[in-house]
Amino acid sequence: MKNALLQHFRVIRFTFQRLLHNPGSTLLNLLVIGIALSLPAGGYVLLKNVQYASSQMTGTPQISVFLATSATVDDFTRIGKQLKDHAAIDHIEFVPRDLALKQIQVSTGLADVIGGLSQNPLPDAFIVYPVPMDVKKLELLRDDLSSWPKFEHVQLDSAWAYKLEALLRFGRIFVFILAALLSFALIAITFNTIRLQILTQREEIEVSKLIGATNGFIRRPFIYFGLLLGLLGGVTGWLVIAFSLHILNYSLAGLTQLYGTSFTLSHLSLGDSLTLLGFSAYLGWLGAWLSVSQHLWQIEPK
Repeated sequence: MKNALLQHFRVIRFTFQRLLHNPGSTLLNLLVIGIALSLPAGGYVLLKNVQYASSQMTGTPQISVFLATSATVDDFTRIGKQLKDHAAIDHIEFVPRDLALKQIQVSTGLADVIGGLSQNPLPDAFIVYPVPMDVKKLELLRDDLSSWPKFEHVQLDSAWAYKLEALLRFGRIFVFILAALLSFALIAITFNTIRLQILTQREEIEVSKLIGATNGFIRRPFIYFGLLLGLLGGVTGWLVIAFSLHILNYSLAGLTQLYGTSFTLSHLSLGDSLTLLGFSAYLGWLGAWLSVSQHLWQIEPK
């Protein structure tokens, strides 16, 4: 076990030395991989920030519950308690019909017209503030409340939520397609890099096979090379995103001050960062494995 670990450690050290042996070529490969990875990852970051900013500005859609005219004070108390105990509701606000009429008088400027009414046409109502959830769950909550007794009408203001959800869905699909296309490109880059490595070391591989080296032993350095190339490319992509967000936040600070607000673009979380590095390392490994599987068997000692 110890000898096996030492062999892997030697191979990793040798692979690092090979990367440093051609710094110019290695740097260009890392920049290409990093920039390619930063495009879909950066798009993902921007989508998360847009979603967070929109939720802060508009909040979760409210549900207006209009009570039946036959509802009594006891009904108000009972319904209010039931709404507060509902798991999907954060808090509620009771709006008496008299208060609602006064608010309309003030906001519309039709105090004289409304004052001439013989009776108050508005019902008592509850304003329900749900916990954060998507539009489909909000509609399920609305349908659930509509079935409650003493509820005349339940209204969900979800038009803006539908528009936002549609835009975010389009953005996610676009980022996914971009990530898929660039993943194939990164596999191709690693595939071609390993192919060139195999061709330049053809004579060494032939000699190794003559003295009894197995294909697994010969394959190992190339696999590690692709793995490290992908991993370092992921680190480069992470740094590109961090640098880009720093520049954008610097420009955004002046813009938000003009509007009297404070907002900064958040970077990738720890989990997202580890996912990015793991995915980039996997792409490097996959490209190296495909290249070695195709080209190594063609080299046989003469």
